[in-house]
Amino acid sequence: MKILVIGDVVGRPGRMIIERELIRLREERGIDLVVVNCENAAAGAGITRSIADDLFRAGADVLTSGNHVWKIREAFDLLKLDPRVIRPANYPEGTPGAGTAIVETLTGQKVGILNVMGRVFMEPLECPFRTAERELARLRMVTPVIIVDMHAEATSEKVAMGWFLDGKVSCVFGTHTHIPTADERILPQGTAFITDVGMTGPYDSVIGRRVDQILERFLSNIPNRSEVAEGNVQLRGLLVDVNPATGKAASVERITKVLDGAVHGRGD
Repeated sequence: MKILVIGDVVGRPGRMIIERELIRLREERGIDLVVVNCENAAAGAGITRSIADDLFRAGADVLTSGNHVWKIREAFDLLKLDPRVIRPANYPEGTPGAGTAIVETLTGQKVGILNVMGRVFMEPLECPFRTAERELARLRMVTPVIIVDMHAEATSEKVAMGWFLDGKVSCVFGTHTHIPTADERILPQGTAFITDVGMTGPYDSVIGRRVDQILERFLSNIPNRSEVAEGNVQLRGLLVDVNPATGKAASVERITKVLDGAVHGRGD
C-alpha cells in the first residue's frame, strides 16, 4: 500500500497547492492514505475547523500537528471533537485531543498514526521515546502499519527516533523546521525515515515568512510581525510503499510539486 506524508502546510499558499495538486497526485500514484501536518495552516500558525475541512476535502485523511497548533483557540475544540486531527502524544494528561489515530483505507486496511514532539530546543514535554514506546504497544494490537510524525527542532533527536523505532513502525518522518532534508532511506529493520520532509508552502521566504520582515528582525533584534510569504509555492512530501501484512517499507521517495504563479499569503 502507498502512504504519502506531507510536511507543515504554511498558510494560504500551502493550502492552495494542497487543494490543486493532492487529489490528482493520489490518482496518479495510486495513494491509499495521506497524512498532513496542519499546525501552520491558518495564517502560518494554528488550525481552524473550516481549514481542516478544506484539507480533508482536498485529499488528506489524517492531520498531525505540533507546538503551533494551539495558536488559535478554535483548535482546542477541533482536537477534542475530530479524531482525524491529532496533536503530539507526549503533552500532559488532560491536554485536549489525542496523540494517535487509527484510520481505515478504502480497501479496509487499518493504519495507525502517532504524533510525538521533541524536547531539544522545545517545550519540556514528557519523553517522546517513552511515549512512543507506550503508544505503539497499543497501536500494534490493531495494525502493523504505523506512521509516526516526529515534530522536533533538533536533527539529532529526529534521527535518534528513527533508529529507536526501526522495525517497530512503517515510517518515521520529521516535521517542524520547514527545511527539507535529502536523507530519505529505509533503515535496516524496514522502517522508512526522513529527518524532515520540509514545509508545503512558499519557498521564496524564510521558513515560510516574508524575507524582508525576517531580515529586519535579525538586523534590529526587535520582534516584529512576520507574514506568510507568497512566491515559489511547493508541496513537499514522502511517498512510502508499505507491505500491509508486515508493516515494513518496501520503497521510499521524496515528492515535490511546484505551483505555477504566486499565491497571496496574508490573511487566513
